[in-house]
Amino acid sequence: MTTSSHSVKVNPNEHEAMQRLLSIAQRDTGQSRRVADFLLAWWNAGSCGGFDITTAWGLDDTIIEDIITVFGLAVRCNSYPDALGYGDAFKLVIDAWRPELKD
Repeated sequence: MTTSSHSVKVNPNEHEAMQRLLSIAQRDTGQSRRVADFLLAWWNAGSCGGFDITTAWGLDDTIIEDIITVFGLAVRCNSYPDALGYGDAFKLVIDAWRPELKD
């Protein structure tokens, strides 16, 4: 379980959903691209691009459930994923899908 500097607790279900999405986003498939777009829109929509909800139409139901869970986490915690301890994992997604944004 991860916590932020804002004392927001990530529950086990949210953490597991996040881990599954991060794993998918680091692969090289059409679904991986869609998941990466969703995650990176939370990381920094201005630099990484937004997430067109219609792209979710091409995702498996289990992935959609994880996206719904992580969206709820993002809304509830009022902070970026790095504040929840996911910064390094998100940097791997950036490396894979937005290499032009690497530090």
